Amino acid sequence: MLYVVIVFLCLSILLYLLLGGADFGAGIVELITPVKLREKMRGITYQTIGPIWEANHMWLIITIVILFVGFPSIYTMLSVHLHIPLLLMLLGIIGRGTAFIFRHYDAVKDDMQRIYNIIFTYSSFITPLFLGVIAGAMVGGKIDTEAVTFFEGYIRPWFNYFSFSVGLFTVAICGFLAAVYLTGEAEEKEIKGVFTRQAKLLNVATVIAGGIVFIAAEIEGIQLMRELVTNPVTLVILLLATASLVLLWHFLGQNKKVHTRLIAGFQVSMILFALGFHYFPDFIIVQGGNNISLYSAAALGKPIETLGWALLIGGVFIIPSLVYLIYSFQRERPEST
Repeated sequence: MLYVVIVFLCLSILLYLLLGGADFGAGIVELITPVKLREKMRGITYQTIGPIWEANHMWLIITIVILFVGFPSIYTMLSVHLHIPLLLMLLGIIGRGTAFIFRHYDAVKDDMQRIYNIIFTYSSFITPLFLGVIAGAMVGGKIDTEAVTFFEGYIRPWFNYFSFSVGLFTVAICGFLAAVYLTGEAEEKEIKGVFTRQAKLLNVATVIAGGIVFIAAEIEGIQLMRELVTNPVTLVILLLATASLVLLWHFLGQNKKVHTRLIAGFQVSMILFALGFHYFPDFIIVQGGNNISLYSAAALGKPIETLGWALLIGGVFIIPSLVYLIYSFQRERPEST
């Protein structure tokens, strides 16, 4: 059952980035959208992510539950040593969700709309930024379980070049995914063209941000680039992700909605798979070499078995329901008579 739990953990993280990350990316795309087109862009955003934006957080909740029940030592280490970026990320989620609802359903259209827009867009940037910062801190090797000062124990693990470079990389990925998804939803030629250009721009930004991650890793003494390139499996995965750029730009130019979404999801999945393959089974890289792996941190006995069955049974209901939810809101609504 341990492998079942690990598969669901990895799947939840991937789906949260692909679906929830695209939600955050909508705010990032809005930040770089021309002012005169933002109102139309918001209408498309409401139609696209409005029905399912809250459901996407289900994957984050599943991830937290799996760590809490199945890997308590990992959950404890994250919530203790990385509690500051975790808090900032959660504040971003709350601020973004609140602003999203109020600016859409507020009956009075006044100056508060401007405040809602600011909170929505900037919290959409902050949330994936600190999600990436947390991910970078988990593999950055600066978590010190023997720390004796506040800075060494709770600031240094995440307040560094590498963690923030991963944070910016995550922001770029989220914006890129959102632009690709929104391109397929836009019907007006002008705004579709804007989204297409933004998707290409953010795709380039993602590549550049990925390069910055490798540079920051070298600065911090992390041999990430060398280890990924010398491993034949991760090298092939990264080459596949890179080669798919050609197809992505080709289909973006032809407005192929399904093709571009599949390739964008493939690119992001390959990046995560390469990193996951490189670090597995380690989940947290600890200073001093006492890494926390999914095998050593797993709860013994009944907790893992019970959790595994709960995930299998729950998956039978949750995944088809989510697919149908997305499908039902993508269907064209009949004209009212």
